[in-house]
Amino acid sequence: MGERGRAIEPGLIHAFQVFALSLFIAVLAPLNAALADTVLSKYIEDVAPGDMVPGADAFGPIRDDAPVAPALAGGRIVGWVFLTSDWVPTTGYSGKPIHIIAGISDQAVITGVRLMKHSEPIVLVGIPETRIRAVIEKYAGLDLREAEASHSADDIDIVSGATVTIMVIDDSILRAGIKVAQSLKLGGFAPVDDNGPKRVLDRDAGEVTDWETLAGIGALRHLVVDVDTINADFAALGDPRTEKETEPPPGTDPYVDLWTALVSEPSIGRSVLGEDGYANLLKMLKPGDEAIVIAGSGRWSFKGSGYVRGGIFDRFQLIQGEISHRFRDKEHRRLVRIEADGAPDFNEMDLFVIPADSGFDPARSWRLQFLVHRAVGPIEKQFRSYELGYDIPATYTREIVQEVKPRVEAPPAATSTNRDALWARIWETKRVQIIVLSSSLVVLSMVFFFQQFFVRRARLFLAFRMAFLTFTLVYIGWYANAQLSVVNILAVFSAIFSNFSWETFLMDPLIFLLWLAVAAALLFWARGAYCGWLCPFGAFQELLNRVAKLARIPQVKLPWGLHERLWAVKYIIFLGLFGLSLYSLDLAEHYAEVEPFKTAIILKFARPAPYVLFALAMLAPSLFIERFYCRYVCPLGGGLAIPARLHMFRWLKRYRECGNPCQRCATDCPVEAIHPTGEINPNECIQCLNCQVLYNDHDRCPVVIAKDKRRAKDLVAAARLNPDLVNHPNIKPEKELAP
Repeated sequence: MGERGRAIEPGLIHAFQVFALSLFIAVLAPLNAALADTVLSKYIEDVAPGDMVPGADAFGPIRDDAPVAPALAGGRIVGWVFLTSDWVPTTGYSGKPIHIIAGISDQAVITGVRLMKHSEPIVLVGIPETRIRAVIEKYAGLDLREAEASHSADDIDIVSGATVTIMVIDDSILRAGIKVAQSLKLGGFAPVDDNGPKRVLDRDAGEVTDWETLAGIGALRHLVVDVDTINADFAALGDPRTEKETEPPPGTDPYVDLWTALVSEPSIGRSVLGEDGYANLLKMLKPGDEAIVIAGSGRWSFKGSGYVRGGIFDRFQLIQGEISHRFRDKEHRRLVRIEADGAPDFNEMDLFVIPADSGFDPARSWRLQFLVHRAVGPIEKQFRSYELGYDIPATYTREIVQEVKPRVEAPPAATSTNRDALWARIWETKRVQIIVLSSSLVVLSMVFFFQQFFVRRARLFLAFRMAFLTFTLVYIGWYANAQLSVVNILAVFSAIFSNFSWETFLMDPLIFLLWLAVAAALLFWARGAYCGWLCPFGAFQELLNRVAKLARIPQVKLPWGLHERLWAVKYIIFLGLFGLSLYSLDLAEHYAEVEPFKTAIILKFARPAPYVLFALAMLAPSLFIERFYCRYVCPLGGGLAIPARLHMFRWLKRYRECGNPCQRCATDCPVEAIHPTGEINPNECIQCLNCQVLYNDHDRCPVVIAKDKRRAKDLVAAARLNPDLVNHPNIKPEKELAP
């Protein structure tokens, strides 16, 4: 977060862009070309006819009137093959299409399904692609006639951690299949008749009224599910693990309590949003766009916080016929309040824009499908779905013979700006964690500002450091999950160059506070304040090394030349990820798994074996080389070290003799950040203050020892002249003062 406040030279930005493009264009250009070409002819060559339609031995030519190809058995048509992305939007979590090829029989039954191409960052949560493919292939045998009437989210085999991806896949197979069946008149389906009378919104109908009236006529629709029902629904799944997360009484409390309304209809919009709010809405809408309001007051949040990280709302979607739309953060605005008289109090009030290209028809029935989950493991969840239907009252519609585009009014001048304080409510719910983290930051700041006082007692300071690192690992890391990542840096740069919003980053208060602390610390103490004290994974390494030393595990010291050259690795990794993020942030996040933070800290090793093994491989060297990963691999450290070169203060004291001839501090530096010539490399220093402890150590620092001896000799000489000084505590026998 703190990176935003620093001025960025245009030349530097340009240099980064040129670097990234030149370095990755050879790799990424073929990927981009592959994504652009999504026609059925590209993918049909990669599947066997018999896998798509049983008994087929060949594919016929793709039809001219529809993107489907016949599946042939001995020259006879036994089914059809289609690509879902040719028929319906299939945009997934990554913002790019998921391409799935499927077969369908004359009875409108799906006969075979294969995943062909995707850009989903599935591996970010450690999910093998084989699990996704296994779920997709289960759609073989799906009867589209039955699915159209009764299919819901409860029928979906959700893969925990890939909810959005699975929901998009389910939607695309079902709705593309129905469209194909309608187009080919399979299984009793008939083409949609677009001719004849049609109902459209009457933008001049209705009047501004209160909440109760809107609810009474059906302009507002309500869904409520109480605690007892939620507990019973999850218990019905038959998984005993759900009982551990049973919602506490009273059972009549609303768990899901939601309202919705179509506020792009003028009279409904003015009633719910007020005149100023409706004027602001019109400024947001492009021709053909519509908008809805969703407001909730139960225990459950229909938004959650996943959209802050991924930009997509994974807990609900809008469904209308074969159309489904999952909202993204750019289609979302928070509301401060509902203006309609008599409106209840809400915990969440949000506005969502339905883009014109979604195919949404505001005059037809639609529904919101909500997905409620309950954790049954570190990353495993159970799901139940609930739906809120909406059919705009006839009062607000009129019938036409020929379809016309909805009229979009010119936006009047806005007189106010609506801003919501959801982030403030999130901060309120995490008040205790915020106080604890803030207090620890204050304590650490005091240690840095008055370091010469704290480092005078070596054993006491070592005990304090070990205690603070334990707090960092256990509380900040494993409990609060406040582990910073290089992905945070990449996301900030991406936001700066697109649509930066402070509110997005305020949604996670602990991460925000840490970034604020990092920003300040970069000016005062370079990157070491975070890397050396506040990074849970760094603390994990140092504590492991401390245990290894107590167990007398031999320590390895690399030759200085090799050690110095290995420093560059983390900068190369960071620049590679940064360049990749200029092309695709999702792709950069994918490769940011070079950080084992998520495995070791966030998920506490509850991931598939390859991720756990990688994390252990990054931790194991720290048994022999203290903070091995921090020194040579960590891209976050590399990213923080670049601006840290601009830090304004030099707090670490040095003697003239440091480096020439004395090498004690350089030898004892835990991460070998002190050059043989005596200077401290601020890019590599973790501000552990070990050198400052030595600076004041009367038993280990040769310079201090020499000074003590000179003072003692001076006192001995003075004692010869003044017998009263013989018993001075600093006077030692002369034999102890011999060089």
